[in-house]
Amino acid sequence: MEWFALLVAGVFEWGWPVGLKLGWSDSGTHWGWLAFAAGCIAASGALLLIAQRRIAIGTAYAVWTGIGAVGTFLLGIVLFGEAATVERFAFVGLIVAGIVGLKASSK
Repeated sequence: MEWFALLVAGVFEWGWPVGLKLGWSDSGTHWGWLAFAAGCIAASGALLLIAQRRIAIGTAYAVWTGIGAVGTFLLGIVLFGEAATVERFAFVGLIVAGIVGLKASSK
């Protein structure tokens, strides 16, 4: 249950950077996107709180931020046309290896 909550919390971590990026642009403030970002922050934090009941805080936080970083990296490529170089994917692969390693070494 706690690992599932942590996974979903990490997915909500994707929403707030995207919401902030879309919520503030040269054409002005887009309150719907900013509200979306705030909702994602709240949901992500609440689920992290649940996950930390049984998962070590250091492990939970590292996995949470790792899922958020990897997902946001991929969304940046898909939604915003950011660079998709071999080097960038290699370094994101290191983050994924860390997430898998933390999960595998957890009790």
